[in-house]
Amino acid sequence: MIQTRIAAVAILIVTFVCAYLVYAVLPFKLGLDLQGGTHLVYRADTSVIAGRDADEAMEGLRDVIERRINFFGVTEPLVQVNHAGDEYRLIVELAGVFDINQAIQIIGQTPFLEFRTERPQAEVDALLKDLGIEKDAPVNPDVQVPDDLFYLHSELTGRFLKEASLSFGSQQGGFGGPSVSLQFNDDGAALFREMTRDNIGKTIAIYLDGAPISIPVVQDEIAGGQAQITGKFTAEEARDLVNNLNSGALPVPISLISQQNIGPTLGARALAKGVNAGIYALIAIAVFLLVWYRLPGLVGIFSLAFYTGFALLIFKILGITLTTAGITGFILSVGMAVDANILIFERLREEIRLGKSLDTALREGFWRAWPSIRDANISTIITSAILFWFGTSIVKGFALTLGIGVIASMFSAFAITRTYLFAVRIHKEAAQKFLYGSSMK
Repeated sequence: MIQTRIAAVAILIVTFVCAYLVYAVLPFKLGLDLQGGTHLVYRADTSVIAGRDADEAMEGLRDVIERRINFFGVTEPLVQVNHAGDEYRLIVELAGVFDINQAIQIIGQTPFLEFRTERPQAEVDALLKDLGIEKDAPVNPDVQVPDDLFYLHSELTGRFLKEASLSFGSQQGGFGGPSVSLQFNDDGAALFREMTRDNIGKTIAIYLDGAPISIPVVQDEIAGGQAQITGKFTAEEARDLVNNLNSGALPVPISLISQQNIGPTLGARALAKGVNAGIYALIAIAVFLLVWYRLPGLVGIFSLAFYTGFALLIFKILGITLTTAGITGFILSVGMAVDANILIFERLREEIRLGKSLDTALREGFWRAWPSIRDANISTIITSAILFWFGTSIVKGFALTLGIGVIASMFSAFAITRTYLFAVRIHKEAAQKFLYGSSMK
């Protein structure tokens, strides 16, 4: 008995510590809809990719940009693809980033890598004639020459890149400075082997962000999916290129078409009203538990207080970014926590009505309520895991807070509520009838 009461006091102290840390020490990370940030819209150039390949490339582009943003420490980015007609757009929202130039720099530092093959000379001559350019004539700066005049786009782009590494020493073309070695995945290796086999004795141009950086001559068919970028790099430039390529080469080139700062869509006033509504809801739940279940209801209030502080502390420690979707997930988990306590209290009341002693009723009530609590919560956890695995950023935020909240509610209902009930149990028969009985006859 004394050990149980000591444990209950310890839990009460932990509850106050959690509340203090949540309220006064650790700040919450808020999403774009709660604190504002930067909104960017990019147009993706899918002219060299068609049909299903374009859809797959855009999905890869979204993943690369999201990974790149996370690499720079921007939390809870919203990156989504918008397809209208033949045009693909990438929408990027960065919470808490109000410097548009910084946001553009974060996105723009990801290079677009592409391998191009020589265009047949007959086609080059025909294109030059269409542009009104004489063959072997001096270059006229007033005439705009397309960047794909001499080289054709190919399927081999940075989306097939497996790894980039920095190397020094003797290189292709006789240049002895730093170079960048590329290793393609299986699909990229097959494309590169086919490309080199069909272009022996010709050049293959390696383009980075639309500019040629290396134009080696193919001496033989290259198997194994390895390529090398050479040029007049400094060691720092080559290292930066390796880092950028490894963090994600863009599957298709993108161009910025819209940029703006946006304020919180809910606003500080709306957020405050939402918090107040949550407080009022908790007070209403506490009153209901106290009136309907009396002493167990009071225990449920303290258990719910521990659960709320503990769950919010986990969110802060893990650095989870709270959006409206995430807050919704947490509120739903609060409902699960209340439901678990109600199942326990109702089962406890039934055991008492059967004439069992209070200690036996407490033990039987918990163990018989546990299967229902376990099954309901595990099914919710499985659903949260599926949503987190397959969902987008917003859905993942909802699934994460819901899953963590449900796990915390299971612990709270079975460990915290149980400890409190055994610590405050009353053995006097008259008091038991009032404290554990129904509020209605």
